[in-house]
Amino acid sequence: MAGITLSNVRKTYAGGVAAVKGVSIDIEDGEFIVLVGPSGCGKSTLLRMVAGLEAITEGEISIGDRVVNKIEPADRDIAMVFQNYALYPHMTVYNNLAYGLKNRGIKKEEIDRRVREAARILEIADYLDRKPRALSGGQRQRVAMGRAIVREPKAFLFDEPLSNLDAKLRVQMRIEIKKLQKALGTTSLYVTHDQLEAMTLADRLVVLNGGQVEQIGTPIDVYENPASTFVASFIGSPAMNLMEIERDNAQWHLSRGDGLSLKSELEERSAILGLRPEDLHIVEDETQLEDPLVLSLIVSAVEPVGAESYVHATLGEQGQEVIVRAPGKQHFEVGSVLKVAAKREKLHFFSSETGKALTSTGKLQPA
Repeated sequence: MAGITLSNVRKTYAGGVAAVKGVSIDIEDGEFIVLVGPSGCGKSTLLRMVAGLEAITEGEISIGDRVVNKIEPADRDIAMVFQNYALYPHMTVYNNLAYGLKNRGIKKEEIDRRVREAARILEIADYLDRKPRALSGGQRQRVAMGRAIVREPKAFLFDEPLSNLDAKLRVQMRIEIKKLQKALGTTSLYVTHDQLEAMTLADRLVVLNGGQVEQIGTPIDVYENPASTFVASFIGSPAMNLMEIERDNAQWHLSRGDGLSLKSELEERSAILGLRPEDLHIVEDETQLEDPLVLSLIVSAVEPVGAESYVHATLGEQGQEVIVRAPGKQHFEVGSVLKVAAKREKLHFFSSETGKALTSTGKLQPA
């Protein structure tokens, strides 16, 4: 096993199209890193460059203590799991698992040991004589993972491996992938556009946007301390409420009408206020609150999702949209007034010019 280091890695295609713009990441030995971001952000391109399937325009990639920029994919000692399984349809599960080892000239006894051990770990020992067409989607994904495990590589690379599975199976498989990675202790780099999948799997997240790193950190740190409005709106479901505000002396007001007034030490003339839907609590008695931010909203729609509901509402004259996460058993009438409060320490402020997070003194936080 080994760590992976990316130093100022860039990828520019013909015509000057920049897919990856100077990405640097240090992945520790045994760490599970998830690259997350919207379609076109460069995450799959970055993964393919680590695998050797895409040439690097600039920068350096190291696996362990070896720079691999000019090393062929087969010689990088990594194993990749794809979203389309990439199984040989005419081969049994056993032969699918064994095929790569046979090509490397590994002895028959060692191949058998590795195949049966991987099958035991993945609970597919009963399917070794079957062909892929006789397996479910989840079983095929296990076989694809088994092909990676038997190689005993320095690192696993996962390219959206769960995207072809249904919602229930995705939940089951992501738990199994996390347990498997921890048991094996193999360095893993995982790509997904699903922020929930990223949050549940990662030791650390790398949030990408437009070919650049927006933020690197643990899932909880990225969620609670987003470095930009992009991260704030991408990580979390529902997304963070973002409101444009303007300063009038020491008081801040909504840029789009009335409905908000608060004090802050920010030095900027304008900013963006961020509030997580779960940090807005329905007010029963304002006299019991200690220095909160109180908002008076008009309910516009309600999404019941079981144990909780997402209440969509508007604030101010021009209808600033706000989402509140509320208990599912509560009833809300469309058009009714809803008062909610947020504690001061739950407020997030971002630069209206750059979108970067601001501290209470108005300085940019480090990304």
